[in-house]
Amino acid sequence: MLPGIEGRSQFNEAICRGLDEGRVDWAIELYDWTSIWGPLHNLRNKAGNREQAGLLADRITRYKLAYPNRPIVLVGQSGGAAIAVWTAEALPPSEEIDGIIMLAGALSPQYMLDQALAGTRRGIINFYSARDWMLLGVGTMIYGTMDGAHSESAGRVGFKLPDTDSRPRVYQKLFQIPWQRSMSEAGHVGLHLSSGAEEFVATYVAPFIIATGDWDEQLIGYVTGALEWPPATQPAASPASRTGPEG
Repeated sequence: MLPGIEGRSQFNEAICRGLDEGRVDWAIELYDWTSIWGPLHNLRNKAGNREQAGLLADRITRYKLAYPNRPIVLVGQSGGAAIAVWTAEALPPSEEIDGIIMLAGALSPQYMLDQALAGTRRGIINFYSARDWMLLGVGTMIYGTMDGAHSESAGRVGFKLPDTDSRPRVYQKLFQIPWQRSMSEAGHVGLHLSSGAEEFVATYVAPFIIATGDWDEQLIGYVTGALEWPPATQPAASPASRTGPEG
């Protein structure tokens, strides 16, 4: 779990607890990539942040050499979502992680994800919310996104896809999930910090990690409530029934 620009805090520790409550039966590590110089420095330190992503990629590579069959998923919140993407980009071509889950990511909507997607087996899931207007709207327009654009963030409006004719095939592994009112029942009211609510993570994030197959639109439908879970596969953390997607 890669925290936002604030670094390790009770907020992102709650994300880890949510993963545990959602029955993620793996080691769950909160990897603090931030520096001692504070949130604004962590937001704008592009060279240092790339270096941190490279260090994490090296660590993952060594881990995979020791434990080649163990899965790795990076869950990045806010600025940590950018570190997750850059870590996948820094992996050797022969290596890949299982996937990336982005919560309110502070990357620009135009950021190209093809290289990061190529470094994942199951792809990238981007949870975004139009209600996140203060930090990922006004905030990143003034202070910039993690990649240096003065614009709204993909954690608010989603990533813009390349034109169909020029879109790399790996974009088939990008799944974008907008905020829905039903998520409020699990503590995510659409605002920046609520994207890491413990119950929300257990209900909406953990099922993707513990899923045995590939990520696809059908699985997204099950998790978000657009489709009813098959009785034999419903995660314990998910409600037995939930209303469908709402804007």
